[in-house]
Amino acid sequence: MFLNHPNMRDSKILVIDDTINNVLMLKEILKGCGQLFFAESAKEAIERLPNLLPDIILLDIVMPEMDGWAMCEYLKNDARYENIPIIFITGHDEKEYEKLSLELGGIDFISKPFNPKICRLRVQNHLKLHYQTKLIKQGREQLQKMVKQVPVLITYWDVNWKNLFSNDYQGTWFGLPHMPEDNVGMTNIFPHELCQAIQSQATNSDEVNFFVEAKVNGRIKHYQVFQSPFQQIGNTGRFLVTLIDVSEAKEAKMALYSEKERLRVTLNSIGDAVIATDDRGCITFMNPIAERLTGWRFCDAKKQKIDSIMPLQDANTKRPLMNPLYLALKEQRILTMALNCELVTRSGATIAVDDSAAPIRNLDGEVIGAIMVFHDVSEAIATAMAMASKMSHLANHDQLTNLPNRILLQDRLSVACSAAFAAQKKVGLLLIDIDHFKYLNDSLGHHFGDELICLMAKRLKALLPESYTLARLGGDEFVILMTGIRSPDLVSALADKIVENMHEQFKLAEQFYSVSVSVGVSIFPDDAEDTEQLMRHADVAMYRAKQEGRNRYSFFSNELEAALLQRHQQEKTLRAALKDNNILVYYQPKYDLVSERIVGAEALARLQGDDGTIISPAQFIPLAEESGLIVELGEQVLYKACQQAKNLLLNGANIPISVNVAAAQFASPELEQHILNALSQCGLPSFMLELEITETALMIDPSLTQKKLNKLKNLGINISIDDFGTGYSSLSYLKTYNVDIMKIDMSFIRDMLSNTHDYEIVKTIITLGQSMGLHLVAEGVETKEQRSALIKLGCPTAQGYLYSPPITAEQFISLIKSEQQ
Repeated sequence: MFLNHPNMRDSKILVIDDTINNVLMLKEILKGCGQLFFAESAKEAIERLPNLLPDIILLDIVMPEMDGWAMCEYLKNDARYENIPIIFITGHDEKEYEKLSLELGGIDFISKPFNPKICRLRVQNHLKLHYQTKLIKQGREQLQKMVKQVPVLITYWDVNWKNLFSNDYQGTWFGLPHMPEDNVGMTNIFPHELCQAIQSQATNSDEVNFFVEAKVNGRIKHYQVFQSPFQQIGNTGRFLVTLIDVSEAKEAKMALYSEKERLRVTLNSIGDAVIATDDRGCITFMNPIAERLTGWRFCDAKKQKIDSIMPLQDANTKRPLMNPLYLALKEQRILTMALNCELVTRSGATIAVDDSAAPIRNLDGEVIGAIMVFHDVSEAIATAMAMASKMSHLANHDQLTNLPNRILLQDRLSVACSAAFAAQKKVGLLLIDIDHFKYLNDSLGHHFGDELICLMAKRLKALLPESYTLARLGGDEFVILMTGIRSPDLVSALADKIVENMHEQFKLAEQFYSVSVSVGVSIFPDDAEDTEQLMRHADVAMYRAKQEGRNRYSFFSNELEAALLQRHQQEKTLRAALKDNNILVYYQPKYDLVSERIVGAEALARLQGDDGTIISPAQFIPLAEESGLIVELGEQVLYKACQQAKNLLLNGANIPISVNVAAAQFASPELEQHILNALSQCGLPSFMLELEITETALMIDPSLTQKKLNKLKNLGINISIDDFGTGYSSLSYLKTYNVDIMKIDMSFIRDMLSNTHDYEIVKTIITLGQSMGLHLVAEGVETKEQRSALIKLGCPTAQGYLYSPPITAEQFISLIKSEQQ
């Protein structure tokens, strides 16, 4: 045992006595017995006890406020101090004092005046007894931990096989936790077979060691039992029984032998392919070569009969043959296959094979299965050539569509350009990209996206002659290589044919979808000097087709390349401005048409080029949408607009600012939080902010839109429909979405006085807005005549160059101040 024997000099002795003479005498008497601590009252002792925790207490009975007996009761009722020995001190010699002290839990009684030797001996003896008790307790705890941790069941039984001790405190061995006082019989704890085996050894006077097999919870378990007679008293016997669970070792030994036997037979018989079965001919193992030859994967073939996975037939008559493995199982000997034997693979192909079968035996020599070893005796060179051809095809073709991939396309493109240069002909290259494929792929799932790619490949291939190459570059991009052409008209005709054929809908998941493509065309040697340039120029042309509205084709030109370079530079400028928080925000005032006073403003993003010029929003806004920067741009404009609105409010101008929200920004799940952050950081009341959202953005997901608008409205923000009349112009969503403001698009305002059609549209929109209680704002008002006409039609508010173009924040503040004067 690992017991800690204490040094008696480290003992803590607490003396509680209000008489200083007694304290001084005890200090001298107990010198060297341990560390002495003193308290003049019970109250002082109670304060010191939590940190002191003495090993023994000498307690005076007669004390003011709280006497020794009350103090003793306090200590015995507190779990922290109940085991501390207490020796009472008193000058009274009445027996009742001593009796009451012992009844309250005192262990001894020292009378005054003190006899130094007796007093010292009594304290020392009680300290020794206290430490002996602690050592016994410590020993018991350590013994219990040691017995509990050993992976052995230790039990102790009386002559009637009632349990006196067990280290299975949790009942993990047989599911029955028990204590010795439970008086549980062996038959209620151990399995029947184990009880019988143990009790049958009761008459044996020597220690015995034997093995028992027993069924526990439906599983066969193996135990090694050590049994000894113990503490024989007359005819009464006690038994020490120790169990070791050797089930895993037993099972491992059996499994090891079976595996060694299987490996031995396999190594002795191996050819190429190996199949193992159980004693019924059901497959339990296949090596990779067997999988390749049969066409079956092991996970599919497992537990199936071998004749269904490895059907054999006569090579001449094609009649089925019995698998020799069954004969090996039946006759329990090694057999070889008949001559002229063929294996019929899963795909229906036949392979000439040579094989042998052998039984597998267990530890007792019983047949538990068989091994089939066979190999392909077909022409090895033909197999190698077929494998090489297959690998080459995989390396040069797209796995999804089986079309030539980028590697093969590049090779054919190089050959075609070289041949065209020598023959003074041309090569046409068409780069095809599916419009909005990402949205379709994300909404339907990648499985249907792959299906669309395959359907697209099939439709494109049907449009091409055999001499042209259709390749897939990856993603949703295809390339058509036209060789030996003399005129670009052929390329134009094919591109037009491709765009037109895409108008026929595609069927996916039992639904039809309209899909369009954008095609970029580049011609060698007219547009490029080499294959790399030809591919790049086709990509530039394809981008232009997308810019022009998609669902079309575009030929490459030098102007396109210059525009592409300009686009790259603008994107670089935009990214830098976003990173450095340098996006400019201009403000176009909104005016009350009657009073001609400022009633609001629209925040408009502006981008400054490297040369200091302002880049048109018509250029960088679409660029931000295509490059995925529109959300970040919108957040920056939102924050700066809120800052400006707060500045106006501090200067006494109660002018709300409207901010445009792009479709991607509106679809972001973080929009509401971004708005809350901007309002909170700027300290701006929500009614000072308006959000302008286009009809198109509102109609992407109507149910989600309604929930999001309700959240924004609950914040106190006004919602404006921007460019009304250019999108869906749906009455139903106007009613459903409960918007506040309707903005009439400038395209209708511009020609309303010269075009009756536009005038009627403006009139209808105003009437519609008035009937629905919406506030109306006209965009692009440039003349006084337009102002007068809008007033007559009932439109109250407008913005446009008649009053002010978009201006900087400083100019806007100056404009407001001049109006206030």
